[in-house]
Amino acid sequence: MKKTLGILSLIIILAIIPLTGKPPEAHANRLTNDAIKSMENQIANTKKEKDQLQGSLTNIQSIRSGLVNSRNDLARYIEELDGNLEVIEQNIVELLELIEIKEEEIINETEKLAEAIRVQEEQYAAMKVRIKHMYEQGGTYYINMLFGAGSFGEMLNRADYIESLAHYDSERLDEYVATTAYVALCKENLELEKEFLDEAKLAVEAEKKALDELIVEKTAQIEAVMGDIANQERLIREYEAEISAQNDAIRTLEQAVAAERARLAAANARKYDGGKFTWPVPSSTRISSEYGMRVHPVLGVELFHNGIDISAVNGEAIVAAYGGTVVAAEYHPTMGNYVMLDHGDGVYTIYMHASQLHVSKNADVSAGQRIAAIGSTGRSTGPHLHFSVRENGSYVSPWGYFGGR
Repeated sequence: MKKTLGILSLIIILAIIPLTGKPPEAHANRLTNDAIKSMENQIANTKKEKDQLQGSLTNIQSIRSGLVNSRNDLARYIEELDGNLEVIEQNIVELLELIEIKEEEIINETEKLAEAIRVQEEQYAAMKVRIKHMYEQGGTYYINMLFGAGSFGEMLNRADYIESLAHYDSERLDEYVATTAYVALCKENLELEKEFLDEAKLAVEAEKKALDELIVEKTAQIEAVMGDIANQERLIREYEAEISAQNDAIRTLEQAVAAERARLAAANARKYDGGKFTWPVPSSTRISSEYGMRVHPVLGVELFHNGIDISAVNGEAIVAAYGGTVVAAEYHPTMGNYVMLDHGDGVYTIYMHASQLHVSKNADVSAGQRIAAIGSTGRSTGPHLHFSVRENGSYVSPWGYFGGR
């Protein structure tokens, strides 16, 4: 009796379909629905990342306002501004890493969209064939099939077959609808990812611009203070005191290393083998200031310059000139971020004004290894490396270690 009622219900449904065009209740493809939910979450996350990106950009006006009170104290001004420069440098590094990730995600999303479109087109083609077949057979095809059965048992078998076909058609239609929705979401997410990538690239340029503006302001402030003719003598004394303070700091480090060497067995002490130095800035060979006596570019008087200045683009690599041990990797008010390497037998190299440090104290480094990045921290008026060599407690010309000039 129940089977007979089921057949009658099916006959009614099949009779309604050609008249109303309404399919029976759809059964969504679970895999496609899961993919839709996943893509919706991905879109929400991308929108959230875009909002966070805008909030992470440097507020240059806020930094300028915060520095106003420290301008009368040049050392304090430089130290505070260098702290801001370091934050911007880190922002740029993180944004470049984010851009690399997003470019990879866009490749993946493009492939995902292409695959979804391929599935959608296949489903659509299959549905067209099925609809064409049903149209050619006419609206009474299933009813004729049922009542054309030779026996009640055959009619039951045909009813099961027709029910399976109707269920199959319903599922295929639902899968196509779900796939179409998924394709639309894939397109939306891909567009969001591309927008995010464009905004991230603009953010990098904005951060670089902010960095350049602060360096220009720092240069102007240093030159304004140091260019005051009435303060020339005082500034010269301050300059000499700063160099003396640098020398004291470096001498203290040398003495600490010497004491440590004395404590260690001679066999374990580092030995300088007399090898030729590697150039410390692979991207640039432009010397903006030579070693030795020179006319100071701001003070206008002849003073001793204890190293060579190598001009380069902010953020470019600074590498170890020779294998050695890191004696210091820290910030100093005049040297800025600096690294000092011990190469053995009283030979040291010093790398000043870096934007970032990539090594820490007591680390062993090899020649050519990246140890820092070009910057303009400390008493500096533009991105460059101040490179010095000390031998047995005194500064010497670096050129001899590069094989002469």
